[in-house]
Amino acid sequence: METRRILHLDLDAFYCAVEEKTDPSLKGKTFAVGGSPTGRGVVTSCSYAARAYGVHSAMPMAKALQLCPGLLVIPSTHKHYSENSKQVMKTLWEFSDLVEQISIDEAFIDLSTTDKNLELIAKNIQEKIFSNTSLPSSIGGATNKLIAKIANNVGKKSVKTKTYPKSVKIIPPGKEGEFLAPLPTIALFGIGPKSALGLEKLGIYTIGDIANYPLSDLIKHFGSHGYSLSKRAKGIDNSPLSIHRDRKSVSHENTFSSDRVDKKKILETLHKQAGKVSKVLANKNLKGYTVKIKFRYSDFTTLSRQITVPDPIHSSEEVYSLGKKLFLDNWNSKIPIRLIGVGVTNFSVSGSQLSLWDAEKKIKEAELSNLIDQINLKYGKESIKIGSDNE
Repeated sequence: METRRILHLDLDAFYCAVEEKTDPSLKGKTFAVGGSPTGRGVVTSCSYAARAYGVHSAMPMAKALQLCPGLLVIPSTHKHYSENSKQVMKTLWEFSDLVEQISIDEAFIDLSTTDKNLELIAKNIQEKIFSNTSLPSSIGGATNKLIAKIANNVGKKSVKTKTYPKSVKIIPPGKEGEFLAPLPTIALFGIGPKSALGLEKLGIYTIGDIANYPLSDLIKHFGSHGYSLSKRAKGIDNSPLSIHRDRKSVSHENTFSSDRVDKKKILETLHKQAGKVSKVLANKNLKGYTVKIKFRYSDFTTLSRQITVPDPIHSSEEVYSLGKKLFLDNWNSKIPIRLIGVGVTNFSVSGSQLSLWDAEKKIKEAELSNLIDQINLKYGKESIKIGSDNE
């Protein structure tokens, strides 16, 4: 069986690097890209100079300014990010015809058909990207996607610098378990802080501890997730690269200007989101079996819940009804929330391509459904409904 050769590329502090490219005077300065500190803005990315002060992504911008009083706040320029990302991905296709872009600044590259030194190829890719875009990057390599990505994370953290790490870390075939063993459990994807604490209670502190833990006991404690944990802890990952990324979900979310506890206002927001989701679904001729919600409390604790129904749905009434149930069943009304969102996923594969006229009809139906929902929400359930030919 052919040994797979996978690289994981991550553009170093991508948003900051693009801003420095646009404005070279930012180099070496403490700055962050993101929202306004006077509102509910958060840090999208920050320079390595700012990270020395404890600033990090997803942090409220107001807190970032407290940690680093001289911090420069740079508003996001999405067009520039998208253009630079496309340039990078175009460069990757010069090295392989198997490239999976997983985000605006990340991608996997399959180089299994070449026997050239993987570290040398990685460095060539770095140099070509920098030559074409002036953007720094880090690369991890291994026999599968899981190890390549973890290797990249470890490689970047091992570089002690106040600027872009530009690291390359390759894990040789057969060394996957040895590489993973000493790493803390939280380094394994699928394990968050709470899961790590749960593992510690079982005496499990490293990925090697998971690999050596009896599989039957892992399954006893974690269900089917226990099997997945054991497999990944041993460095096993056979997932292929996904070259054509079909849309996997349609969602919409909002961060409130101030924390909310008013159920009526929260549900009104959820209702508007359901309408927007429904319109996109109609436009794309999509129906989904699963509705999901996400909401974040004022202390940044985030909950995600979902429900799957027997028949696929797309109307705003259906999306809102299920989203509302999920929210009310899981919301602690004593704690204010700062963000809420709803989405539809797990799409039906039976849909056919709509003609232009059919698509417009579907959109109008979604808009009508949304309007009816709004009237019923304001004046009471069943205030208005669509009639049938039998009535």
